[in-house]
Amino acid sequence: MKRSSIAVIAASAAVLFGAAVLAPDAIAETSARQKDVARHGAQVMPFSLAATTHVFTKTADGGTQQVLTKKHPDPRQVALIRAHLAAIAREFAAGHFEAPEQIHGKDMPGLPALRAARQGELDIHYRDLPDGGEIAYRSSDPRLVAAIHEWFDAQVSDHGHDAMTGHDGSMMQHHASDASTEE
Repeated sequence: MKRSSIAVIAASAAVLFGAAVLAPDAIAETSARQKDVARHGAQVMPFSLAATTHVFTKTADGGTQQVLTKKHPDPRQVALIRAHLAAIAREFAAGHFEAPEQIHGKDMPGLPALRAARQGELDIHYRDLPDGGEIAYRSSDPRLVAAIHEWFDAQVSDHGHDAMTGHDGSMMQHHASDASTEE
C-alpha cells in the first residue's frame, strides 16, 4: 500500500474516532434538553407529545405549525390539540408568548422578535385539521419572517423525534382538503 493511501486511511480513522468520542456528549446534551422540554411541555400542552407529531413548515411569508395525532383516529388527542392550539393562537395574536417561554425558555431563538412585533405586523390564525390543528404565521416584514423560521428550527430541535420539518405543502394540503376552517 502506498504511503499516501495509508496517510488518508489514518487521517480518516482519526476523524471518525474523534467524531465517535464527541458524539455521545452531544447526544447526551441534546437528550437532556429534549427531556427538559418534554417535561415543561407536559405542564403547558394538554395533549400527549408521544401521541402527536409537530410539523413546522416554513413559507416565504412565515410558516405553519401543525400538531397531528400519530394514530388515526384518536378523537381525545384531536380535541386536546384543537383546544390548545386555538387558545395559543389567540394568545400569540395578542402578543403573549408565555407558553413557549415556559417550555423552551425566554431566550429561545426567534421569540424575542415575535414578542416585540407591533399590532398588525404578525398575522396568526388557527384552523382545525382532521387529525389535529394548525396555526399559520404570516408577515410582510422580513425580520419577522426570519424570526418565525428561527423559532421553527428551535422547536424542531427541542422536540426531537416528536417534531419534523415540513419540506413542502403536501401534508398541509392533504389535511387542508378535508379540514373545516374555524376562525
